[in-house]
Amino acid sequence: MKFGYAIVLALVALVAVSGFASADRLPQEVPENQIFTIDTLIDVTGAVSQESEMQWTIISGDQTFNGYKYDGSGALGPVFTPAENTILSAAAAEWATKYGGVASNYINMVNQGTQAVGFRGFIYGIYVPDAYLDTVIDPTAANANLRDAAGNPLTWRQFMAATMTAANQYEAATNTIYASIHDSALLPGEEIAILTWTDTLRTNGGKLALNENIDFDSRNKGKGLSNLEVEKVFTYASTEGAHLVGAEEWTLDVAGNYEKAADSIRCVFASAKSTYFPAFCNVVKAKSELVNINSAQVSTKGAARAVAATGDIPAALNYQIAVTPDSNSGSGFADGTVKTMFGGSIMEARGTSQKPAATNNWKDTASVTGGIKNFQKTFNYESGFTF
Repeated sequence: MKFGYAIVLALVALVAVSGFASADRLPQEVPENQIFTIDTLIDVTGAVSQESEMQWTIISGDQTFNGYKYDGSGALGPVFTPAENTILSAAAAEWATKYGGVASNYINMVNQGTQAVGFRGFIYGIYVPDAYLDTVIDPTAANANLRDAAGNPLTWRQFMAATMTAANQYEAATNTIYASIHDSALLPGEEIAILTWTDTLRTNGGKLALNENIDFDSRNKGKGLSNLEVEKVFTYASTEGAHLVGAEEWTLDVAGNYEKAADSIRCVFASAKSTYFPAFCNVVKAKSELVNINSAQVSTKGAARAVAATGDIPAALNYQIAVTPDSNSGSGFADGTVKTMFGGSIMEARGTSQKPAATNNWKDTASVTGGIKNFQKTFNYESGFTF
């Protein structure tokens, strides 16, 4: 469909060109992906009810940490006292809160067996996040297994070197906690996208000719491509006082915590403006409503991109609507009420800060009623590091 008289929102165009502090990073595809299409063709005189909807949520940002892992045989290392166990358990709980997963993903302790239930004396597996390798475990140096022979407190790096020896059959390893959908604050490196689309169309009589195409592909998409595309064209003519009502709504909600820029750019010639891609939380919406339509030809087209392999592919939401007279009506006008709403809420940070450095809230509404010669609106949105 071509929209020769499309009205492009000046504010959105400015955002798309300048990018201001825009920092969208799309999540990556999951290993198993889906493709589906739905094609609808209706040509009927009478009542019609047509409804479609989709909500897609996807998150990425697996957390990988260096550490040591016991290979499953031989001695299990030193026996830790209850006081030492408390310190180690508290560290594991802190890492789980900060990086995801549960405490046992980081320090897995087992009962000594000769002590009371709940006394976990052996470390079976340990994974220390990079940021903590040179952190002192017990600054007081009050616990023997957490200090060296001279009585100095050990860092995590020193602790592993001293206690996880080859004789104990520990080996260097990595620990990966795979990102999963959750309701808590996003962890560093995580990004989530929520794409929602709904479409309804109803008549209580009259003549309707409808052609609708829905295409969905959950795989990573590059610039100019979309995960969801919906295109619809129909004409309607009332008979015996019947009318048509309908609504279509698109919402793209993308958020992420800060992440190292080098981890998100594919092109080796590209250079990021900063070491980190900052945190962001951006929501955009496009909506159209048809109220008591007696005669019209209506065409809509929407597309959204919510998944990409690298952080230099921007998020995108595009929507178009055109309402013109039904050429068979002979009146030269469409008859009814048409409403549109386009809006967005943008919050962007800088560096590793988790406080907004830029906000942008905008909204565009339009409503026409009566004899409609021509009504067309186009909404184009992109947000990312490169365009």
